[in-house]
Amino acid sequence: MFKTEEKVPAGEIDHRINRLRVHLEDAGADGALILQKADLFYFSGTAQDAHLYVPRDGDPLLMVRKDLDRAAAESPIGRIVPIKSPRQVPEILKQNGYAIPRSLGMELDVVPANLYLDNCRTFGGSGIVDVSHPIRLIRMVKSDYEIQILREAGKKADELYSGIREFITEGIPEVELAGKIEARARKLGHQGTIRMRLWGSEIFYGHLMAGPSAAVPSFLASPTGGTGTGPAVGQSAGFRPIGRGEPILVDYLFCYQGYISDQTRIFAIGGLSDDWCKAHGAMIEIQSLIRNEAKPGVKTGELYDMAVNRAAELGYGDHFMGAGPQRIRFIGHGTGIELDEYPFIAKGGQTPIEEGMCIAIEPKLIFPDKGVVGIENTHIVTGDGLIPLTVFEETIVRV
Repeated sequence: MFKTEEKVPAGEIDHRINRLRVHLEDAGADGALILQKADLFYFSGTAQDAHLYVPRDGDPLLMVRKDLDRAAAESPIGRIVPIKSPRQVPEILKQNGYAIPRSLGMELDVVPANLYLDNCRTFGGSGIVDVSHPIRLIRMVKSDYEIQILREAGKKADELYSGIREFITEGIPEVELAGKIEARARKLGHQGTIRMRLWGSEIFYGHLMAGPSAAVPSFLASPTGGTGTGPAVGQSAGFRPIGRGEPILVDYLFCYQGYISDQTRIFAIGGLSDDWCKAHGAMIEIQSLIRNEAKPGVKTGELYDMAVNRAAELGYGDHFMGAGPQRIRFIGHGTGIELDEYPFIAKGGQTPIEEGMCIAIEPKLIFPDKGVVGIENTHIVTGDGLIPLTVFEETIVRV
Protein backbone atom coordinates (compact mmCIF):
# COMPACT_ATOMS: atom_id res chain seq x y z
CA MET A 1 0.00 0.00 0.00
CA PHE A 2 1.32 3.45 -0.95
CA LYS A 3 1.69 5.81 2.00
CA THR A 4 2.06 9.58 2.03
CA GLU A 5 2.92 12.07 4.75
CA GLU A 6 1.71 15.09 2.72
CA LYS A 7 -2.03 14.46 2.62
CA VAL A 8 -4.34 17.45 2.15
CA PRO A 9 -6.54 17.68 5.27
CA ALA A 10 -10.11 16.41 4.92
CA GLY A 11 -11.49 19.68 6.24
CA GLU A 12 -9.64 21.58 3.53
CA ILE A 13 -11.11 19.40 0.78
CA ASP A 14 -14.60 19.64 2.30
CA HIS A 15 -14.39 23.43 2.37
CA ARG A 16 -13.35 23.59 -1.30
CA ILE A 17 -16.09 21.22 -2.42
CA ASN A 18 -18.73 23.12 -0.45
CA ARG A 19 -17.68 26.33 -2.19
CA LEU A 20 -17.97 24.56 -5.55
CA ARG A 21 -21.49 23.40 -4.68
CA VAL A 22 -22.58 27.03 -4.21
CA HIS A 23 -21.36 27.85 -7.71
CA LEU A 24 -23.03 24.75 -9.16
CA GLU A 25 -26.33 25.93 -7.76
CA ASP A 26 -25.78 29.41 -9.23
CA ALA A 27 -24.95 27.84 -12.62
CA GLY A 28 -27.97 25.55 -12.51
CA ALA A 29 -25.73 22.46 -12.73
CA ASP A 30 -26.68 19.20 -10.99
CA GLY A 31 -23.03 18.24 -10.62
CA ALA A 32 -19.50 18.73 -11.93
CA LEU A 33 -17.05 16.26 -13.44
CA ILE A 34 -13.49 17.37 -12.60
CA LEU A 35 -10.79 16.05 -14.96
CA GLN A 36 -7.90 18.52 -15.26
CA LYS A 37 -4.86 17.74 -13.08
CA ALA A 38 -4.64 21.01 -11.16
CA ASP A 39 -8.36 21.11 -10.41
CA LEU A 40 -8.41 17.39 -9.59
CA PHE A 41 -5.61 17.86 -7.07
CA TYR A 42 -7.32 20.94 -5.62
CA PHE A 43 -10.68 19.26 -5.04
CA SER A 44 -9.56 15.68 -4.26
CA GLY A 45 -6.00 15.90 -2.91
CA THR A 46 -4.58 13.56 -5.57
CA ALA A 47 -3.38 13.95 -9.15
CA GLN A 48 -3.77 10.29 -10.08
CA ASP A 49 -5.66 9.34 -13.27
CA ALA A 50 -9.20 9.88 -12.06
CA HIS A 51 -12.61 11.48 -12.54
CA LEU A 52 -14.06 13.40 -9.60
CA TYR A 53 -17.83 13.79 -9.57
CA VAL A 54 -19.15 16.52 -7.28
CA PRO A 55 -22.94 16.51 -7.03
CA ARG A 56 -24.77 19.66 -6.06
CA ASP A 57 -26.17 17.63 -3.17
CA GLY A 58 -24.45 14.61 -1.63
CA ASP A 59 -20.93 13.28 -1.22
CA PRO A 60 -18.31 13.50 -3.98
CA LEU A 61 -17.24 10.33 -5.80
CA LEU A 62 -13.66 9.75 -6.97
CA MET A 63 -13.40 7.24 -9.83
CA VAL A 64 -9.79 6.12 -10.34
CA ARG A 65 -8.19 4.42 -13.33
CA LYS A 66 -4.55 4.54 -12.14
CA ASP A 67 -3.47 4.17 -9.38
CA LEU A 68 -6.35 3.27 -7.08
CA ASP A 69 -4.26 2.42 -3.99
CA ARG A 70 -2.20 5.56 -4.29
CA ALA A 71 -5.26 7.76 -4.83
CA ALA A 72 -6.91 6.21 -1.75
CA ALA A 73 -3.79 6.96 0.31
CA GLU A 74 -3.49 10.54 -0.92
CA SER A 75 -7.11 11.68 -1.04
CA PRO A 76 -9.41 12.24 1.95
CA ILE A 77 -12.46 11.77 -0.30
CA GLY A 78 -14.68 9.20 1.42
CA ARG A 79 -16.01 7.41 -1.66
CA ILE A 80 -13.29 6.13 -4.01
CA VAL A 81 -13.99 3.43 -6.60
CA PRO A 82 -12.13 1.88 -9.56
CA ILE A 83 -12.97 2.66 -13.18
CA LYS A 84 -11.63 1.09 -16.38
CA SER A 85 -13.01 3.52 -18.97
CA PRO A 86 -14.50 7.05 -18.93
CA ARG A 87 -17.53 5.61 -20.71
CA GLN A 88 -18.36 3.78 -17.47
CA VAL A 89 -18.92 6.99 -15.51
CA PRO A 90 -22.74 7.16 -15.87
CA GLU A 91 -23.10 3.50 -14.90
CA ILE A 92 -20.79 3.89 -11.90
CA LEU A 93 -22.79 6.92 -10.78
CA LYS A 94 -25.98 4.84 -10.91
CA GLN A 95 -24.35 1.93 -9.06
CA ASN A 96 -23.37 4.32 -6.26
CA GLY A 97 -26.80 5.86 -5.90
CA TYR A 98 -26.33 9.05 -7.94
CA ALA A 99 -28.89 10.33 -10.43
CA ILE A 100 -27.54 11.12 -13.88
CA PRO A 101 -27.21 14.92 -13.97
CA ARG A 102 -29.48 16.78 -16.36
CA SER A 103 -26.89 19.58 -16.40
CA LEU A 104 -23.23 18.62 -15.98
CA GLY A 105 -20.47 21.12 -15.26
CA MET A 106 -17.04 20.65 -16.87
CA GLU A 107 -13.83 22.68 -17.16
CA LEU A 108 -14.42 23.75 -20.76
CA ASP A 109 -11.48 26.16 -20.76
CA VAL A 110 -9.04 23.23 -20.62
CA VAL A 111 -10.91 20.04 -21.58
CA PRO A 112 -9.90 19.00 -25.14
CA ALA A 113 -12.66 19.11 -27.76
CA ASN A 114 -12.57 15.34 -28.32
CA LEU A 115 -12.97 14.70 -24.60
CA TYR A 116 -15.86 17.12 -24.45
CA LEU A 117 -17.55 15.40 -27.39
CA ASP A 118 -16.95 11.97 -25.83
CA ASN A 119 -18.68 13.12 -22.65
CA CYS A 120 -21.57 14.56 -24.66
CA ARG A 121 -22.09 11.08 -26.13
CA THR A 122 -21.46 9.29 -22.83
CA PHE A 123 -24.00 11.36 -20.91
CA GLY A 124 -26.55 11.39 -23.73
CA GLY A 125 -29.29 13.84 -22.82
CA SER A 126 -27.31 15.73 -20.18
CA GLY A 127 -26.50 19.32 -21.00
CA ILE A 128 -22.86 20.28 -20.41
CA VAL A 129 -22.10 23.72 -18.98
CA ASP A 130 -18.81 25.47 -18.32
CA VAL A 131 -17.74 25.72 -14.67
CA SER A 132 -14.13 26.70 -15.31
CA HIS A 133 -14.61 30.35 -14.34
CA PRO A 134 -16.26 29.52 -10.99
CA ILE A 135 -13.50 26.99 -10.27
CA ARG A 136 -10.84 29.59 -10.93
CA LEU A 137 -12.64 32.08 -8.70
CA ILE A 138 -12.71 29.52 -5.88
CA ARG A 139 -8.99 28.82 -6.30
CA MET A 140 -8.18 32.55 -6.49
CA VAL A 141 -8.55 33.10 -2.72
CA LYS A 142 -6.21 30.92 -0.69
CA SER A 143 -6.99 29.25 2.62
CA ASP A 144 -4.70 29.48 5.65
CA TYR A 145 -3.52 25.96 4.78
CA GLU A 146 -2.52 27.04 1.27
CA ILE A 147 -0.88 30.23 2.48
CA GLN A 148 1.28 28.19 4.85
CA ILE A 149 2.58 26.11 1.92
CA LEU A 150 3.07 29.24 -0.21
CA ARG A 151 5.11 30.82 2.58
CA GLU A 152 7.34 27.74 2.64
CA ALA A 153 7.70 27.90 -1.15
CA GLY A 154 8.79 31.54 -0.80
CA LYS A 155 11.38 30.67 1.84
CA LYS A 156 12.80 27.95 -0.37
CA ALA A 157 12.90 30.35 -3.30
CA ASP A 158 14.92 32.82 -1.23
CA GLU A 159 17.25 30.01 -0.18
CA LEU A 160 17.71 29.09 -3.84
CA TYR A 161 18.52 32.67 -4.84
CA SER A 162 20.98 33.10 -1.96
CA GLY A 163 23.21 30.45 -3.54
CA ILE A 164 23.13 31.66 -7.15
CA ARG A 165 26.22 33.87 -6.85
CA GLU A 166 28.51 30.87 -6.44
CA PHE A 167 27.50 29.46 -9.83
CA ILE A 168 28.03 32.63 -11.91
CA THR A 169 31.38 32.93 -13.68
CA GLU A 170 32.39 34.99 -16.68
CA GLY A 171 31.93 33.02 -19.90
CA ILE A 172 29.61 30.35 -18.50
CA PRO A 173 26.85 29.55 -21.03
CA GLU A 174 23.34 30.50 -19.95
CA VAL A 175 22.12 26.91 -20.17
CA GLU A 176 24.97 25.61 -18.00
CA LEU A 177 24.24 28.21 -15.33
CA ALA A 178 20.56 27.30 -15.52
CA GLY A 179 21.37 23.64 -14.97
CA LYS A 180 23.41 24.36 -11.86
CA ILE A 181 20.64 26.49 -10.34
CA GLU A 182 17.94 23.96 -11.25
CA ALA A 183 19.93 21.16 -9.62
CA ARG A 184 20.11 23.22 -6.42
CA ALA A 185 16.36 23.82 -6.62
CA ARG A 186 15.71 20.07 -6.76
CA LYS A 187 17.90 19.52 -3.69
CA LEU A 188 15.77 22.08 -1.87
CA GLY A 189 12.58 20.18 -2.69
CA HIS A 190 11.40 21.73 -5.97
CA GLN A 191 8.78 19.36 -7.41
CA GLY A 192 9.98 19.92 -10.99
CA THR A 193 6.59 20.02 -12.69
CA ILE A 194 5.17 23.50 -13.29
CA ARG A 195 1.52 23.75 -14.25
CA MET A 196 0.03 26.45 -16.47
CA ARG A 197 -3.61 26.73 -17.48
CA LEU A 198 -3.39 28.72 -20.73
CA TRP A 199 -3.48 26.29 -23.66
CA GLY A 200 -0.11 25.92 -25.35
CA SER A 201 1.80 27.55 -22.51
CA GLU A 202 4.77 25.71 -21.05
CA ILE A 203 7.82 26.60 -19.02
CA PHE A 204 10.76 24.76 -17.46
CA TYR A 205 11.68 26.16 -14.04
CA GLY A 206 11.55 29.71 -15.42
CA HIS A 207 13.69 32.11 -17.44
CA LEU A 208 17.44 32.66 -17.19
CA MET A 209 19.09 34.92 -19.77
CA ALA A 210 21.82 37.55 -19.87
CA GLY A 211 22.41 40.74 -21.83
CA PRO A 212 20.68 40.96 -25.23
CA SER A 213 19.43 37.36 -24.99
CA ALA A 214 17.00 38.37 -22.23
CA ALA A 215 15.35 40.91 -24.54
CA VAL A 216 14.57 38.33 -27.25
CA PRO A 217 10.75 37.93 -27.28
CA SER A 218 8.99 34.57 -27.24
CA PHE A 219 5.50 33.07 -27.56
CA LEU A 220 4.99 32.95 -23.80
CA ALA A 221 2.67 35.48 -22.13
CA SER A 222 5.66 37.06 -20.42
CA PRO A 223 7.64 40.29 -20.87
CA THR A 224 10.79 38.20 -21.30
CA GLY A 225 11.54 35.40 -23.70
CA GLY A 226 15.09 34.31 -24.46
CA THR A 227 16.60 32.35 -27.34
CA GLY A 228 16.28 28.96 -25.69
CA THR A 229 18.29 26.02 -26.97
CA GLY A 230 16.44 26.04 -30.31
CA PRO A 231 13.12 26.68 -32.07
CA ALA A 232 11.45 23.63 -30.47
CA VAL A 233 11.52 25.43 -27.10
CA GLY A 234 12.03 29.08 -28.08
CA GLN A 235 12.46 30.56 -24.60
CA SER A 236 14.79 30.88 -21.60
CA ALA A 237 18.47 29.91 -21.50
CA GLY A 238 20.50 29.41 -24.65
CA PHE A 239 24.15 28.68 -25.36
CA ARG A 240 25.39 32.29 -25.29
CA PRO A 241 28.29 32.88 -22.83
CA ILE A 242 27.51 35.33 -20.02
CA GLY A 243 29.68 38.44 -20.08
CA ARG A 244 30.90 41.00 -17.60
CA GLY A 245 28.87 44.14 -16.99
CA GLU A 246 25.56 42.89 -18.41
CA PRO A 247 22.31 42.19 -16.53
CA ILE A 248 21.70 38.50 -15.79
CA LEU A 249 17.99 37.91 -15.37
CA VAL A 250 16.93 34.99 -13.17
CA ASP A 251 13.14 34.65 -13.21
CA TYR A 252 12.53 31.29 -11.55
CA LEU A 253 9.58 29.53 -10.00
CA PHE A 254 9.83 27.43 -6.88
CA CYS A 255 7.16 24.74 -6.79
CA TYR A 256 6.69 23.13 -3.40
CA GLN A 257 3.95 20.63 -2.48
CA GLY A 258 1.97 21.77 -5.50
CA TYR A 259 2.23 25.54 -4.89
CA ILE A 260 4.27 28.08 -6.86
CA SER A 261 6.38 31.02 -5.73
CA ASP A 262 7.50 33.35 -8.57
CA GLN A 263 10.59 35.53 -8.18
CA THR A 264 12.94 37.62 -10.36
CA ARG A 265 16.34 39.08 -9.50
CA ILE A 266 19.10 40.71 -11.54
CA PHE A 267 22.72 39.61 -11.11
CA ALA A 268 25.82 41.08 -12.77
CA ILE A 269 29.49 40.19 -12.96
CA GLY A 270 31.36 43.29 -11.79
CA GLY A 271 28.19 45.36 -11.43
CA LEU A 272 26.23 47.45 -13.94
CA SER A 273 26.39 51.00 -15.30
CA ASP A 274 24.49 53.85 -13.67
CA ASP A 275 21.85 53.78 -16.43
CA TRP A 276 21.06 50.13 -15.73
CA CYS A 277 20.98 50.74 -11.97
CA LYS A 278 18.64 53.71 -12.38
CA ALA A 279 16.28 51.69 -14.58
CA HIS A 280 16.25 48.81 -12.11
CA GLY A 281 15.61 51.20 -9.24
CA ALA A 282 12.58 52.55 -11.11
CA MET A 283 11.08 49.05 -11.22
CA ILE A 284 11.62 48.62 -7.49
CA GLU A 285 9.82 51.94 -6.99
CA ILE A 286 6.85 50.75 -9.09
CA GLN A 287 6.73 47.51 -7.11
CA SER A 288 6.56 49.55 -3.89
CA LEU A 289 3.76 51.66 -5.36
CA ILE A 290 1.68 48.58 -6.16
CA ARG A 291 2.42 47.03 -2.76
CA ASN A 292 1.09 50.15 -1.07
CA GLU A 293 -2.01 50.51 -3.25
CA ALA A 294 -3.11 46.87 -3.66
CA LYS A 295 -5.59 46.83 -0.81
CA PRO A 296 -8.87 44.92 -0.69
CA GLY A 297 -11.48 46.54 -2.94
CA VAL A 298 -9.07 48.15 -5.43
CA LYS A 299 -9.65 46.87 -8.97
CA THR A 300 -6.82 45.13 -10.79
CA GLY A 301 -7.08 47.45 -13.80
CA GLU A 302 -6.55 50.47 -11.56
CA LEU A 303 -3.28 48.98 -10.29
CA TYR A 304 -2.16 48.30 -13.85
CA ASP A 305 -2.84 51.91 -14.84
CA MET A 306 -0.91 53.18 -11.81
CA ALA A 307 2.13 51.14 -12.81
CA VAL A 308 2.02 52.14 -16.49
CA ASN A 309 1.56 55.82 -15.66
CA ARG A 310 4.42 55.80 -13.17
CA ALA A 311 6.74 54.07 -15.66
CA ALA A 312 5.96 56.82 -18.18
CA GLU A 313 6.60 59.56 -15.58
CA LEU A 314 9.98 57.99 -14.83
CA GLY A 315 10.87 58.02 -18.54
CA TYR A 316 10.51 54.30 -19.24
CA GLY A 317 7.08 54.14 -20.86
CA ASP A 318 8.41 52.81 -24.18
CA HIS A 319 10.16 49.85 -22.52
CA PHE A 320 7.82 48.92 -19.68
CA MET A 321 6.74 45.24 -19.86
CA GLY A 322 8.08 44.95 -23.39
CA ALA A 323 8.98 47.13 -26.36
CA GLY A 324 6.77 48.02 -29.32
CA PRO A 325 4.17 45.41 -30.34
CA GLN A 326 5.76 42.84 -28.00
CA ARG A 327 4.51 44.71 -24.92
CA ILE A 328 2.25 42.66 -22.65
CA ARG A 329 -0.74 44.25 -20.94
CA PHE A 330 -0.30 43.06 -17.37
CA ILE A 331 2.11 43.72 -14.50
CA GLY A 332 1.15 40.85 -12.23
CA HIS A 333 -0.78 37.61 -11.92
CA GLY A 334 -2.16 35.19 -9.40
CA THR A 335 -0.22 32.08 -8.55
CA GLY A 336 -0.97 28.89 -6.66
CA ILE A 337 -1.20 25.37 -8.06
CA GLU A 338 -0.87 26.93 -11.52
CA LEU A 339 1.37 29.81 -12.55
CA ASP A 340 -1.37 31.75 -14.30
CA GLU A 341 -4.15 31.88 -11.72
CA TYR A 342 -6.67 34.65 -11.12
CA PRO A 343 -6.40 37.57 -10.65
CA PHE A 344 -4.50 39.23 -13.49
CA ILE A 345 -3.21 42.74 -12.77
CA ALA A 346 -4.03 43.71 -16.32
CA LYS A 347 -5.32 46.51 -18.51
CA GLY A 348 -9.04 46.98 -17.98
CA GLY A 349 -9.22 44.41 -15.16
CA GLN A 350 -12.37 44.67 -13.04
CA THR A 351 -11.52 42.09 -10.36
CA PRO A 352 -11.34 43.69 -6.90
CA ILE A 353 -8.31 42.80 -4.82
CA GLU A 354 -9.39 40.44 -2.05
CA GLU A 355 -7.76 39.29 1.16
CA GLY A 356 -6.19 35.84 0.73
CA MET A 357 -5.19 36.28 -2.90
CA CYS A 358 -1.64 35.29 -3.86
CA ILE A 359 -0.19 37.70 -6.42
CA ALA A 360 3.16 37.94 -8.19
CA ILE A 361 4.05 41.53 -9.13
CA GLU A 362 6.67 41.79 -11.91
CA PRO A 363 7.55 45.27 -13.22
CA LYS A 364 10.27 44.87 -15.85
CA LEU A 365 12.00 46.97 -18.52
CA ILE A 366 12.91 45.43 -21.88
CA PHE A 367 15.64 47.10 -23.96
CA PRO A 368 15.93 45.34 -27.36
CA ASP A 369 19.47 44.20 -28.23
CA LYS A 370 20.66 45.27 -24.77
CA GLY A 371 18.96 43.47 -21.92
CA VAL A 372 16.35 43.41 -19.18
CA VAL A 373 16.11 44.72 -15.63
CA GLY A 374 13.28 44.43 -13.16
CA ILE A 375 11.93 42.69 -10.13
CA GLU A 376 9.31 40.12 -9.19
CA ASN A 377 8.02 38.89 -5.89
CA THR A 378 5.11 36.76 -4.74
CA HIS A 379 2.73 38.33 -2.21
CA ILE A 380 -0.24 37.47 -0.05
CA VAL A 381 -3.02 40.05 0.15
CA THR A 382 -3.90 41.05 3.71
CA GLY A 383 -6.33 43.64 5.00
CA ASP A 384 -3.48 46.16 4.91
CA GLY A 385 -2.15 45.29 1.45
CA LEU A 386 0.52 43.02 -0.01
CA ILE A 387 2.94 41.08 2.18
CA PRO A 388 5.92 39.64 0.23
CA LEU A 389 6.69 35.94 0.57
CA THR A 390 10.07 36.36 -1.20
CA VAL A 391 12.47 38.83 0.38
CA PHE A 392 15.94 38.09 -1.04
CA GLU A 393 17.83 41.35 -1.77
CA GLU A 394 16.13 43.35 -4.51
CA THR A 395 18.95 45.60 -5.70
CA ILE A 396 21.25 44.36 -8.47
CA VAL A 397 23.33 41.54 -7.04
CA ARG A 398 26.99 42.08 -7.87
CA VAL A 399 29.12 38.97 -8.45
